Amino acid sequence: MDPHRAGSVAMEQSSPAEQQSNAQDQSPARPEDAGGPWAVTESLRLRRFLCYGSESATYSTRERALGPENALALMELVQAGRGQEVVEEVKRLSLEGKTVRPNPALFALAVCTQYSDAPAKQAAFRALQELCKAPGQLFTFIQYKKELKDGLRCGMWGRGLRRAVSDWYNGQDALSLAHTVTRCKHRAGWSHQDLFRLSHMKPANDSIELISKYVTKGWKVVQETYAEKESSEELLKVFAYLEAVEKAKHSTDEQEVVHLIEEHRLEREQILTNHLKSKEVWKALLKEMPVAALMRHLGKMTADKVLVPGSPEVAAVCERIQDDQALTKAKTHPFSILVASENYKRGHGKRGKRKWEPSRDIVHALDSAFCKSLSVIARSEPEAEVLIFSEGAMVPCVISDDTSLIQVTAQLVQVLSAGTDCALPIEWASENDKTVDVFIIFTSNETQFGSTNPAEVLRTYREKTGVFSKLIVCGMATNGLSVADPDDRGMLDICGFDSRAVDIIRNFVLDVI
Repeated sequence: MDPHRAGSVAMEQSSPAEQQSNAQDQSPARPEDAGGPWAVTESLRLRRFLCYGSESATYSTRERALGPENALALMELVQAGRGQEVVEEVKRLSLEGKTVRPNPALFALAVCTQYSDAPAKQAAFRALQELCKAPGQLFTFIQYKKELKDGLRCGMWGRGLRRAVSDWYNGQDALSLAHTVTRCKHRAGWSHQDLFRLSHMKPANDSIELISKYVTKGWKVVQETYAEKESSEELLKVFAYLEAVEKAKHSTDEQEVVHLIEEHRLEREQILTNHLKSKEVWKALLKEMPVAALMRHLGKMTADKVLVPGSPEVAAVCERIQDDQALTKAKTHPFSILVASENYKRGHGKRGKRKWEPSRDIVHALDSAFCKSLSVIARSEPEAEVLIFSEGAMVPCVISDDTSLIQVTAQLVQVLSAGTDCALPIEWASENDKTVDVFIIFTSNETQFGSTNPAEVLRTYREKTGVFSKLIVCGMATNGLSVADPDDRGMLDICGFDSRAVDIIRNFVLDVI
C-alpha cells in the first residue's frame, strides 16, 4: 500500500434490476440533451447557477459575488425572450428545496425584472412574494437590481418594483411585520425606511399604517398619534409590541428587560449590547431562543456562567438539543450539529480570549443529536459501499446504523497519504466487475493524475458496463479542483465541505444539476 496515494470513496451500486434497465435503456434523462446523455446544456448551466451560484461543475464552500459575468446561461435565456421559463425554474427549484443558497435565485429574479419582457417582469415580481421569506432576502434583491441598473443601463424604481415591495409588506400579518422590522433593520446597504419611502407604500390596513409610521417617523410620532386613540384589538397588540421593543432599548432596569423579553418573546437582535452582558437577560432569551442560535451561543453562555453544570438551564438546553421535532422544524443539518459540537468541545473561541469548560451533559446531548439526525449515503442507501483506497489496495470501511463518528474516524486515519489518484476506484470497480452508479471520492489531500485521467477512465468504464456512472470528487481541504471534465454533466468537483455540500451531492445524484 503506497501511503502517498490514498483517499476514501463511497460507491452507490446498482441493484440487479437497475443494471438490466440501464443496459436496455441508455436514453438521455431529458429531451433537451440532444448532444448526448452527458452533454452540458444551457438549462443545466442555469440549474447549476440557481442551485449553488456557479455555472461550472465546481461547487465551492466560499461564496462569491454574483454578476452577469458568472451567469451567462441566465443572461442568454432572458435576452432570448425566455424569461418566464427562467422564473418558473427559479420557483420550482426554490420551493422544492433544491437551491442550497438563496442569493442566486434572487439575482435571477432581479435580472428578469431588468429587461423589457413584460410577462417575465410580472412573473418575477410575483415570485418575489413567494421566495423572499425574510427581509434580508428582500434587501439583497433590491441591491442586485441596483447593481444591474448600471450595467444594463436601465431604470430601477418603476411601478412594478414599487408595487412588489408594497405587496411584500402589506401581505404580512401585522404582528409578524412588527417583529420583522425591529429584528432585522437593514442589510446589503438598504433599510426598511428606504424601501417604505422609495416604494411610496400605501398601507393595507390601520395596523400596517402604524408600523409604517414607526419605521419612517419613529416611536415618538407613533405615541402621539395612537396613545389616546380608540383602536382595534390587532392594532393594540402591535402598539404594545413596539412599545416593549422601545422600552427594552431604553431601560436601565435589568429585571424590566427580562420581563419584556419573557412577556413579548423579544429576541437577542432586539436587545442592546449593554443588556447582553447580563446573565439574567440571557436566561430569559434562552427560553425561546431558536435551536440554531442556541447551538451557536453555547460557548458564550457557558463562559459567562449562564449555563452552569447541574442547573435548570443546562437541563433545558439538553432537552431542546435532543428534541427530534425541534430539530426537524428548524431544519437542523447534521453537519451544523457536528460543527457546533466540535466548537463547543474545543473550549475556546476561534477569535478573542473567551474560554469555557465544556459541560459533559451538553457534549453528550450534542453527540446524541448528531447521531439522531445523521442520514448519510452509507446509512440511507442499501447498495452503498465505502472503501479507503490507495495504490494497489481497496480497504473496506465498515459503517452501520450504530457506528459512531469516532469509530469511522479511527478507520480513516489508518491510511496516511500525500496525494489522491481519483482514477483508482474506477479502475478497481472495472477490474472487479463492480457496477457502480455513483463514485464519490472524499480526500483531504492534493488530487493528482496517475498514468490515466479520471475523466477518460470514467468514460471507458461507462462503455464497458453500459451504466452512465457519475463521479464526484470532494477536496475537503482545497480551494480549487480540476478533476471534472467541464463538458461532462456526470462529473462534479466540490471544494471544501459544509452542510450545503451534502445537498449538492444529493441534487447531483438525482440529476437535478
